[in-house]
Amino acid sequence: MASINLWKDKANRKLEPTLFSLTAEELAKGIGGEGRNINKSTQLRRYYDEVVRLATQAKASGADMDLILPQVHMLVAKVAYARGRNLVGDSFVELMKSGISQVNDKEDLQVFANFLESFMGFYKVHGPK
Repeated sequence: MASINLWKDKANRKLEPTLFSLTAEELAKGIGGEGRNINKSTQLRRYYDEVVRLATQAKASGADMDLILPQVHMLVAKVAYARGRNLVGDSFVELMKSGISQVNDKEDLQVFANFLESFMGFYKVHGPK
């Protein structure tokens, strides 16, 4: 299962220490090993780009998280649709669900975007060739 924990202690703003290194690399290896015709980096990059776009919107002055959060959570439906078309695997769907379920504010969204950046870097090495 491809689940993540963004925070070690959110109340004290302590990230999971290995989130951007060990966790990102382990998940990139696992998801990258699911097959050649699934989880292509261009497909996964779409979701990363969308999360970054939403995180950038959230950082803008006067951003309304009540409008942004539903868009973040709609990504679960989008990735499920891609799964139905065999463009992404179950592990990537679980990764996205796991991360998105922890996004409650702009800080969470930024941490998730940073995690996906790390994941995509490792995926370039460990993904299908």
